Amino acid sequence: MSVVPYKDKATSKREQVAEMFDNISPKYDLLNHVLSAGVDIYWRKKAIRYLRPFAPKKILDIATGTGDFALEALALKPEKIVGVDISEGMLAVGREKMKKRGVDSIIEMRMGDSERLLFEDNVFDAVIVSFGVRNFENLLKGLTDMHRVTRPGGVCVVLEFSKPRSFPFKQLYGFYSNTILPLIGRMISKDSSAYSYLPESVQAFPDGPDFLGIFKAAGFTNTKWIPLTFGIASIYIGQKSS
Repeated sequence: MSVVPYKDKATSKREQVAEMFDNISPKYDLLNHVLSAGVDIYWRKKAIRYLRPFAPKKILDIATGTGDFALEALALKPEKIVGVDISEGMLAVGREKMKKRGVDSIIEMRMGDSERLLFEDNVFDAVIVSFGVRNFENLLKGLTDMHRVTRPGGVCVVLEFSKPRSFPFKQLYGFYSNTILPLIGRMISKDSSAYSYLPESVQAFPDGPDFLGIFKAAGFTNTKWIPLTFGIASIYIGQKSS
């Protein structure tokens, strides 16, 4: 059974995720930084550093949201970054952000479904996604489509929440994510379901070696798993064979 934000609705996970992000988009950036105590910024910077040896010129940022990961990828001096997302609310916030920073000519924000990408095969030097694959309706399908649009020799970097495995951090994080995080999320976002969905979706997500198995099944090789901050998040790296 797929974990969804609104259990009382009969709509698909994709539709519910889009609705949820539309609802929380005005407060999304604030909540991200508050709930992670700003460590999400460090995670994104570290993930982008793993792309430096590949010097990608054309980058696709999947589930771009308000574009934070795309902005971080500017450090790589790419020619073009395309961000796609299913939430128009998030994209609207992101487009304003790009205009204010004067980078809207390099970063293009487009409506798009991560599992049905409207790009030809072998287009991008790098495909990146932060905290988005957990929301895919069909993880293997989404990763396979990401592999399809990556050029041979290109790289995919996934940053995603994972489950701490060691005592006592596993227990402390469990209390925080199941009790405190939903409470703060509810108070700031006014969406009672969104920040209950977050820990539920993390719990249900196949992280670590399980994710690497699906990553490989999607076609990626030279795969790596790098846990961050006691395992709260992880970076996954994979290449498309030349």
